Amino acid sequence: MTLWTSTEIAAATGGTSSAPFEATGVTFDSREVGSGDLFVALTGETTDGHRFLDQSFAAGAAGAIVSAETPHPSVRVADTMAALEDLARASRARVQGKVIGVTGSVGKTGTKEALYAALDRCARGNAHRSVKSYNNHTGVPLSLARMPSASRYAVLEMGMNHAGELAALTQLVRPHVALVTAIAPAHTAFFSGEEAIADAKGEIFQGLEPGGTAIVPFDSPHRDRLIAAAKPYAAEIVTFGSGKDADVRAIEAMPLASGGTFVTARLGTTEISYTISQPGAHWVSNSLAVMAAVRAVGGDLALAGLALAEMEGLTGRGARFGVAIGDGEALVIDESYNANPSSMRATLAVLGAQEAARKLVVLGEMRELGEGSAAFHAALAEPIAAAGVETGILVGESMTPLATALEGRGDFVHVPDAAAARARLRELLAPGDAVLIKGSNGVGLSAVVAQLRSGNL
Repeated sequence: MTLWTSTEIAAATGGTSSAPFEATGVTFDSREVGSGDLFVALTGETTDGHRFLDQSFAAGAAGAIVSAETPHPSVRVADTMAALEDLARASRARVQGKVIGVTGSVGKTGTKEALYAALDRCARGNAHRSVKSYNNHTGVPLSLARMPSASRYAVLEMGMNHAGELAALTQLVRPHVALVTAIAPAHTAFFSGEEAIADAKGEIFQGLEPGGTAIVPFDSPHRDRLIAAAKPYAAEIVTFGSGKDADVRAIEAMPLASGGTFVTARLGTTEISYTISQPGAHWVSNSLAVMAAVRAVGGDLALAGLALAEMEGLTGRGARFGVAIGDGEALVIDESYNANPSSMRATLAVLGAQEAARKLVVLGEMRELGEGSAAFHAALAEPIAAAGVETGILVGESMTPLATALEGRGDFVHVPDAAAARARLRELLAPGDAVLIKGSNGVGLSAVVAQLRSGNL
């Protein structure tokens, strides 16, 4: 179906169309261009999308947004990044459905995906979400520009590593519901402490539509700070968690042999029981946030529960798969997309609950932690021991404090990069093992996971 016509794009951006065209998708990455896409030729410090116009049209682009002359069908503007934002605003203005904004130090992508799955069950084919982790100053407007006008629900992830970023993004998204999953040490190199992180996350409430709902983690030590941030903008503030005074709370959370959890939750006067397919206590919290948001937009809670039961692990965020090793198989838990102290602890606990002949870790350094980096890394020794892990590979210079803390506590090796980690893992992995692979995205452990998936470790 047509997403944008050249006439609509020109009207939204104030640009000039060179020829009529219709686009069925939007991208600014020439490697992702598909048939019928609108290619936005962004310019930056290191690259210029105009260099890839021929490549994009060869791949099937229907048109482009450009700031320079081109023979291809296009809408010419003065600034392509500003035009992408204008297109995002036009997309948001024409959608009559409910929009949910999601942020948090941890859990935002998983919660966004679970919430999308829940709402898609309520409105098949008419729910929209940001893909991957497109949550920054380019990813959010792209996700909005991709939103079909008939969307009944949209779930947009928003991230930040500096104060003021969410304030700008939420004005683009203009959510009816703004959800904060959790506050934890992340990007601490750019903040004075967790209170400052909570303040920056609380900026999401500033874009709430009139009558909007703020959803806040009840069990967070920063709950009251977040509530105070929401009060000037939200008509309703809903808390979720395990505390007895939470508006949406877990009455019971029973671990299952499958690794998931059976939850009974109370939402006001309503009780609902559902199964979460994903392992870990953090997913109980995520599921409560999902239920709170589904209720806030008038979705079906029972269908949301079914979606949580059927949800599969996300690549880089909990996906599981087996790899043939010798005459047997090893289990890989793929958490390679990103890491901070809170998510490291949560996923190590998941590994600890996993039945296996031996539990291994490949842990990459956690980046952007600032002056507290050494202490945060060294502190991982405790959850590693609690998980019953005695063998592992530590990747990156910042892992030095952890390597020191683990001396004499098992067979741990410290290597400089992902390539070295891959080589050591090839030597270590044995049938019956369960291995957790996790680290900051820049460490490149996703390449190790890809090699395991391909069978070419």
